[in-house]
Amino acid sequence: MNVCPAQFRRRILLAVTGLSPQILTETLYALAAVESPSFVPTEIYLLTTASGRDLARTALLHPDGGQFHALLADYPQIGQPSFDESRIHVIRAADGRALPDIRTPDENAAAADAITALVAEMTRDDDAALHVSIAGGRKTMGFYLGYAFSLYARPQDRLSHVLVTPPFESHPDFFFPPATPRRLTTRDNKHLDSAEAEVTLAEIPVVRLRHGLPEGLLLGHAGFNETVRAVQESFAPPRLTINLAARRVSCGGRDVHLPPAPLSWLAWWASNAASGRAMLHWRDADAKTYLDIYARVVGRDADALEKARKRLREGMEKDFFEQNNAKLERTLRQQLGPAATPYLLARDGTRPHTRRGLSLHAEAIELS
Repeated sequence: MNVCPAQFRRRILLAVTGLSPQILTETLYALAAVESPSFVPTEIYLLTTASGRDLARTALLHPDGGQFHALLADYPQIGQPSFDESRIHVIRAADGRALPDIRTPDENAAAADAITALVAEMTRDDDAALHVSIAGGRKTMGFYLGYAFSLYARPQDRLSHVLVTPPFESHPDFFFPPATPRRLTTRDNKHLDSAEAEVTLAEIPVVRLRHGLPEGLLLGHAGFNETVRAVQESFAPPRLTINLAARRVSCGGRDVHLPPAPLSWLAWWASNAASGRAMLHWRDADAKTYLDIYARVVGRDADALEKARKRLREGMEKDFFEQNNAKLERTLRQQLGPAATPYLLARDGTRPHTRRGLSLHAEAIELS
């Protein structure tokens, strides 16, 4: 799908940085002044450590010589994207402490969760396009950011790495090619002309896995391990396990939380599929079998059981059949996302003779 990110109302630039805050200005310069078509952000965010925040605050945002302000002054086509200290997100430990660096396994886990949560949040607005730069920070930070992008990116989102010709790429005083060329001096006292610097972006193609995420992770807080596990489970062989006494349902190894009525309804369909009667028209549905299963689930809740028995005393009702099908499918989709597909009710035939049922093989079903 070919989508032009520049057409979106909100255009977000997100970068991870460590001890090289110039990654931000180099990327912004390339996006607005080099790339065609250009991508001019309306807002900018940094994700970094406490040490990276301090460097970015001084090198980029200081009123006396901050390079972000210098870039905007030299290249008015960039406009005035929103970027201040409030948009610098610092990675924190589990106890809330700002991390000065990312070294230990626990610190890497905290970085992974912070990056994943931020990318998930920034991809919720359909009227926003996200451009992510993985050029800065420690290698693990770039990896986690690229992986999070792969998990959550939409068609309008882009991932890149900024490229700067040597020896400018490692020069501490180079942040972008200034409109008026400057002379820079290297550590070995050689002189450089900033006009000779070339800054380009390498766009990185990725496999987009957003379709494999359940709705809960798209709308709520996203941890790295939980998100990866959800995608992995979407590719797992289908396996439906139902324990009526414990009220437990597992789809492909993932627990699904169902209230008694949808749980009983799914178990009823599983019972039909396991016995070779997978596809049923509502007129052929056995209400007694469903009520027997429902009784095992609700146990001592006599009122709920009596209410169901009264409604189905003359057999299966069309409205009851269709409403329970819709409620079950809606709940499975909310909790499993596309991984729910093998456990949804298939259709066979055309109205008014449509039949429904689980397409799972009997050997993929365990009902107890």
